[in-house]
Formats: sequence, structure tokens, C-alpha cells
Amino acid sequence: MPDCVSEHFVAGLVSGIRRDKNGTAYHNIVEFHTCRVGRVEKSRMDREKFEVKDKKILVVGLGRSGIAASQVLCSEGAKVWVQDQKSKDEIDPQLLAFFEGFNVELLLGKIPGENEHFDLVVLSPGVDPNNSWISEMRNLGCEVIGELELAYRLTKAGFVAITGTNGKTTTTTLVGEIFKEAGLPTHVVGNIGVAVISEAMNSGKEDWMVTEASSFQLETTVKFRPHVATLLNLTPDHLNRHKTMEAYGKAKGKIFANQDKEDFAVVNAEDEACVSLAKESAGRLILFSGKRCEGVDCFVEKDKVKIRDLSGEVRDVMSVKDIKLVGSHNLENALAAVATCYFAGINVQDIEKAVREFKGVPHRLEPVADIDGVFYYNDSKGTNTDATITAIKALEKNIILIAGGDAKGQDFEPLAKELEGRVKALVLLGRDREFIAKAARNHGFESIYEEKTMQECVERAADVAAEGDKVLLSPACASWDMYDNFEQRGDDFKSWVLAMEK
Repeated sequence: MPDCVSEHFVAGLVSGIRRDKNGTAYHNIVEFHTCRVGRVEKSRMDREKFEVKDKKILVVGLGRSGIAASQVLCSEGAKVWVQDQKSKDEIDPQLLAFFEGFNVELLLGKIPGENEHFDLVVLSPGVDPNNSWISEMRNLGCEVIGELELAYRLTKAGFVAITGTNGKTTTTTLVGEIFKEAGLPTHVVGNIGVAVISEAMNSGKEDWMVTEASSFQLETTVKFRPHVATLLNLTPDHLNRHKTMEAYGKAKGKIFANQDKEDFAVVNAEDEACVSLAKESAGRLILFSGKRCEGVDCFVEKDKVKIRDLSGEVRDVMSVKDIKLVGSHNLENALAAVATCYFAGINVQDIEKAVREFKGVPHRLEPVADIDGVFYYNDSKGTNTDATITAIKALEKNIILIAGGDAKGQDFEPLAKELEGRVKALVLLGRDREFIAKAARNHGFESIYEEKTMQECVERAADVAAEGDKVLLSPACASWDMYDNFEQRGDDFKSWVLAMEK
């Protein structure tokens, strides 16, 4: 087989030769995938070694990623400062002991002094990079990056990254399962709950970082270059941080910023905003669609998932009926995962087996219980209106919807328009529940209950529901007004549902 890194094939020397969209020739699909490995290997070796030893580095934010970043930097010999709004009493004693052992300077409840200079500032995703004092540091010549960018610089592992407003976790998890099925050393990291940096230092050049990337993580990237970058969709979210959809889209679009012709940009063909962002990538554009076959690379035809390879040949992957995920949105997630993995070099057999066995992830339309003929679903990850609309469309009708929380500056009119004919009753909780109630009433929906706790919501939904109904927790809001995260919220919902079975 040829070395695809250093040379191209000579056209016409061998029968059956194929060419990709850029004119590079391959004899068969096995050869294509072998060449992919060579190209990825070269891109990893080209990555500059990033040295942090003895550098003065400030880590901002002591969340999951900030803690991991500070620990790695300490172990790599950096001189570390940590800033957070927490008090010393709010920090885990074991973490404090670790910091003390490495002489870490703690800036708790305060910001660095005017004369303080750092070689590098590493932001946690929850920290707005436009904070005035951070902007001032940038203006003084200090490089400001995020934990994802730091991890990328410190490892030789290959990266596949998935972003989008909704479906990121399901798609990322499924991609991770496919990579594992193919026997590849795989780390599923990022916004999914595992700090990228915590796995990066345990990874070699043969490893893959399958990364769920949020807009908060992407906006602080500089050199980050995933070999396959996947953009699922783009709908309003996090506007309290990004302010405009244009800024939100620009942050998401950074996933493509450093790709070159050896890389792939996998995009939802039905989302014009996503396609527009991907067209700025130098990578090869790969389109997926659950609605059409023409002009796309991964699609459904006659109840079969199919993929179009770089030579234009269409290959069957699997039957749609073998996909266990519920809803048309999850079919799109599956198509995105298939395309991502195929163009990362994984064969159809491994893709088909992993997708067939995948049953979804917790907190995403997760079936919880069937109690007296009422079905309960946990969709706590539904943290914006579009996600909740998708969930209620998937369950179709006879829904008692539990929603509310931190609204993040969203407009709930689009959600209110979808209630009629699908949702029988709204059960609302959380700080911003009044915004959902107002939007619903503006559209003539009056079956609304407001409660103070999740227990009260579950009990109210059970009282309202009849046999055959579906109680759905899909808040359309973030969880931060009442919970530490959406997982905690979903677990609380499940605990009260399951308590009714006893």
C-alpha cells in the first residue's frame, strides 16, 4: 500500500483505481482507511511540543476542568496560581493540601493585582473570557486559552470533536462506543463530564480523544484542530453569555478553524447556519441528512442508513429499525456518528455493531418507569427550548411536561407554540418558571401548575396523568438555580419517580 503522507498514486496504473473529491487516488476502501491513519499520524507529529515547565500560569475557575488543569500543570513543573470566587472553606481539604504541596498561590475571592504578569492564563469553560480583568491581561500581551486548548497542546493524541446546540452528548457517547468497538484506544472527554486535560496526559500518539465541545470551550481555542469536526445543529442557547446568535455561531464555528484538506467537517445538511459555518473550513465537507439522499454523504434510503465514500460509491451501513434510539432527532445523531467514524477511518462492520448495541445515555429521553400505565422519561439534559421541543415531538402526545429552571435569557414562545395537541399539562418549577407560564398563556394554554420542589412536581404530574400518558422532565432551562448540574436534577427526578413504585 502507498504512503499517502508523502506521495500520491499514479492514475491508471492499476485497474479499479478510485479518486476522492480532491483527485487523490485509492484502489479500494481498505486502502483509503490505511492512508487515513498515515495522515493523522503526520498531523500529530507536526503538532509543536508545548512546554509549561517553570512558566507562570494562572488557572481561572475551580470547577472540574480548572481543578484538572491546575493539577496537570503542577505535575508538569509549572508555577501555578489559581483564581476563584470561592472562599477557602468551600474548597475540598484534599485539594488544598495538594496546592500547598506544590506552592500554588490561591487568589480566592479576588483578582490578580495590576502589576501581576503571567505567561499564560487558562480559563475554565464557565468563565467569560470577556471579563474586564481578563481582557486587560490579554491587552497586556498575556495569552488566554481554555482547558481544551491546553489539553490539545500537551498531547499527541488524535482528536475527533462534536459540537452543536443539542445532541452532543448522545452523539459523542455513540462515537466513543464505535471507536472502542474498532479496538482503538479511546478517551471520551470534554463537556460530557470528563476534563480533556485529565485524559490528555495519559494518552499517546495512538490514542483518540473523542471530545464533546461546548461553545464555552471552543471560544477559547487557538490551535485546536480535530481531524474530524462535527456540527450537529445551531439553535438559540447561552445567549446570556454570547449575547447574539452570530456570536454563538462564531464560537461553535471555531471547531473548524484550523482544519486543512486532510481533515473532515461533518455537518447537518438541513441546518443552513451549520453548513455556512463549515464552508469556512479547509477540511472536506461531509453532509448528513435524515430527510434527503441527494447531495449528501450519509443518509437514509429505503429504511437503510447509507454512506457515500470519497470515490462516490454508496455503501449500506445498517437498517434503521436496528437503531434503538427514540425520535427523528436521534436518527440524525446516529447519522452524524456514522459519518464521523467512517471518515475517521473506522470500517462499516464496527460502526454497524456499535450502533446496533447502543441504547442511549442517561438524562436524554431516558425511560425511568412504567407506573400504573403512566410512562416516565428523564430528559434533564433538555436545557434549552429547542431540546425540549425535540423531546415532546419524539413522544408525540399525551405528555405532562415538567419544565423550568435558569432560563439563560431564552424566548419561550417557540416552545409554547408546540404545546397544543402534544402536552396535556405543564408542571413548572425553578426561578424562571414564570417566563414559561407567560408564554404558554399567550398561546391559550391554561393547564399549568407551579410547584416549589421536584418531589411536588412528580407528585402533581402523577395526579394529573391517566393511563397511557407520558410524564416528561425536559426543563428547557439550565439547572443552576436549584442544582449543581443537569445530572443532579435528573437523578432527583428519577428518585422521586422510583419512590412511587415502592
